[in-house]
Amino acid sequence: MPVIGLKFGSFSGKREKELINEKVNINSTPRITEIKETSVPNIAKKVLSFSFEFITAYEPDVGVISVTGDVLFVDDNSSKILSDWKKKKELPADISTEVLNFLFRRCLLKISNIAEDLQLPPPIGFPKVKPTEKQETDYVG
Repeated sequence: MPVIGLKFGSFSGKREKELINEKVNINSTPRITEIKETSVPNIAKKVLSFSFEFITAYEPDVGVISVTGDVLFVDDNSSKILSDWKKKKELPADISTEVLNFLFRRCLLKISNIAEDLQLPPPIGFPKVKPTEKQETDYVG
């Protein structure tokens, strides 16, 4: 896995209004904002640093939570990835998929904690335990 690290830069959250029997749509969107080359101790290759913002919006106008940071990524073709980014602001599909999936996993966990503090619904579904129906048994004792 070429993702070798994550550094969060900031967290912010705001609840705009109370939830009163209102359907809330939750949309989470990661976005790569910048890519630069950097060095990391103990790694002989140059590393790409993907700056990102991850925004979870609660609609209609209920609240918003955002996270920023950097994902560290190693690849044998880092110079080509960087030059393509500078020209087109695009990543190869396989790299984009890997980085965005990584961001969804890590950021949604952090945002879930912030959402709880702001009394907003979690941005991901959690399993719910339901009681089982008791079956009557004849006790022979």
